[in-house]
Amino acid sequence: MTDLVLTDPMLSPRAAETDDDAEQTARARRVFELQRGARWRVAQSGAAERIARLRRLRTAILAHRQALYDGVWADFRKGEAEFEITEIQIVLGEIAHAIKHLRGWMRPRRVPTPPLLAGTAGRVRHEPRGQVLILAPWNYPFQLLFGPLVAAVAAGNVAIVRPSEKVPATSAAMARIVTDAFAEDEVALVGGGIATADALLEMPFDHFFFTGSTAVGRKVMHAAAEHLATVTLELGGKSPAIVDRSANVAQAAERIVWGKMVNAGQTCVAPDYVLVHQADAPAFLAAARNTVARFYGSGEAARMSRDFARLVDRRAFERLAYALRETIAGGARVEAGGDTDAEERFIAPTVLSTVRPDAPVMREEIFGPILPVLTVASTDEALAFVNARPKPLALYLFSRDARTTERVLRGTTAGGTIVNHVICHLANPDLPFGGVGESGQGSYHGIAGFRAFSHERAVLHTGRWSLAPLYYPPYGPRMRRIATLMSRWMERW
Repeated sequence: MTDLVLTDPMLSPRAAETDDDAEQTARARRVFELQRGARWRVAQSGAAERIARLRRLRTAILAHRQALYDGVWADFRKGEAEFEITEIQIVLGEIAHAIKHLRGWMRPRRVPTPPLLAGTAGRVRHEPRGQVLILAPWNYPFQLLFGPLVAAVAAGNVAIVRPSEKVPATSAAMARIVTDAFAEDEVALVGGGIATADALLEMPFDHFFFTGSTAVGRKVMHAAAEHLATVTLELGGKSPAIVDRSANVAQAAERIVWGKMVNAGQTCVAPDYVLVHQADAPAFLAAARNTVARFYGSGEAARMSRDFARLVDRRAFERLAYALRETIAGGARVEAGGDTDAEERFIAPTVLSTVRPDAPVMREEIFGPILPVLTVASTDEALAFVNARPKPLALYLFSRDARTTERVLRGTTAGGTIVNHVICHLANPDLPFGGVGESGQGSYHGIAGFRAFSHERAVLHTGRWSLAPLYYPPYGPRMRRIATLMSRWMERW
């Protein structure tokens, strides 16, 4: 995801500290030491204790549901229904999935024994990483804080979580949820601004989990390296949507527009741009125009829609408004939308055609309700276009041809891929969610999240007898015979 990457304040050597930052930083240090004292007690908890914590979290979420609705509406006018579907239900699903499967995840896994180690038994145990830091963004403030937290709690860690300072009303509601569900030495929410975030990065956590821009992800990874800590980075990038000639073009347009305009386009896995065959472009654009009008209306109706969020702040609006103006000035055609209102931080759901590959909206992740549609002459051209750019967090293919689908999957790489839909893969807890290259590192959701917050510890048990004495010195002809025998034995495996 992007957030004015070139001027992101977290990239500054030291952000200016406010009184609130000083207070929150002092609290963060106190809580860190408090959790250090509880770390081993929590780590040794069994499945029943962890499940009880997850159930308390679910109860607290349900108790503060209305406060969350009110918070996201106050912060960037995100509607109740969209928030319920895209955030609350996903987190509740993660909690239910973890409760159902946690005992199995925690059970030591037996592994085969090679001939060389006959007489031994190997197992893999999942142990908590320890003290973890979860840094959440503003665009899905609830889902992207509590989703990772579910995995961290399931894995037996203590955690400090920090929401974005850009969503104060939602953060206040989330703070009450954390306080209701957890003791402070288990999980604590720390507020504050960029200076507090910088201070947190200096603390020797065992694992850092960050969702946000690629630029800040580099900073988090650097901090983790200083502590020799593990890290999960959920970043973003320009996720393409390829519409193959075999696709249902009208259906593709409807689904792409939906995925693009959810949360006013402020979604890390939103389809960033569309590549459609030049012969199908007129039909695609007509369907896209109709879909925008049907979903949100046009003109004043779009502005008044309670189903369309606002951009999070003035800076986000100015970045997008500038990119939109310059792209149109460079020859792009507005097929739908195009209206802007700085006072309301409103950019209408917008579809653009005849967009140049080097247009401003194509230079970095858009992260807003602007959908560029580019034409290609073949699937080969589409794949070359995608592969010439950084690896995306998601790739969407619309095709009814199995051979084309396999060709695209083999010929590209992405954090995740959906065939004939967009963004909904993140709602399946059995699918790992994460990026690759500049779009991220590591994955979570379901068992992938449990593993992200766990260390796989190898344990080898040796019984009363072992082949080990055969390998003791002094070496000689006996060892050569043993080596020859073992080699022949392993060749049969």
